[in-house]
Amino acid sequence: MRYSAVLFDFDGTLVDSTELIIESFHHTMRVHGLAPRPDSFWIAGLGTPLRVQFRSFTDDPDEIGRMVGTYREWNLARHDERVRAFPGAVETVRSLKARGIRLAIVTSKNRHGLQMGLDLCGLSGCFDALVTCDDLEASKPSPEPVVAALDRLATKPADALLVGDSPHDIAAGRGAGTSTAACLWGPFSREQVAAEQPDYWLGSFRDLLTLVDEPTAPG
Repeated sequence: MRYSAVLFDFDGTLVDSTELIIESFHHTMRVHGLAPRPDSFWIAGLGTPLRVQFRSFTDDPDEIGRMVGTYREWNLARHDERVRAFPGAVETVRSLKARGIRLAIVTSKNRHGLQMGLDLCGLSGCFDALVTCDDLEASKPSPEPVVAALDRLATKPADALLVGDSPHDIAAGRGAGTSTAACLWGPFSREQVAAEQPDYWLGSFRDLLTLVDEPTAPG
């Protein structure tokens, strides 16, 4: 097989949670008396931690903490009703694991929220490493979270594939030296992600299995 490890983003890559995430941002803005922003504003920041996104509105760390708390309380109360794995995601992850491929998640979610999603979708126990915003100050598009996952997997960058839906994912993987695959089912347009020049494009999870088994030329 071409890759001995596959590193996944979570939201927008393995699970469909974009609508809930955007609604959670709108709710937070209302609660904190801030002017609303269009959906496109929030989508542009998807894949980066909440603390980073809320710095657009205040430099006060206490207020940022309160905004993060408002967001999470509203989001988690609706999580199980609104979050679903993308078609083929669970089967693909389990298939990769059965083939002996090392698996990791590299996400800007906190560990509690990630674990809720893993439990809900039947993915708990499938991953050899989880890197969340609780683990590092740096976040995607910095390569540091990807490097941390590679270290935990004891895997060289050349042997790993980073799969994500956002430009931040692709930039982080490229910066860490992995190959990168952009999935086309997330909230970002192909044009937005293409700016980071992913090595591969995935139209379905079947494409990922084909890529791992029978590598094709980048492009």
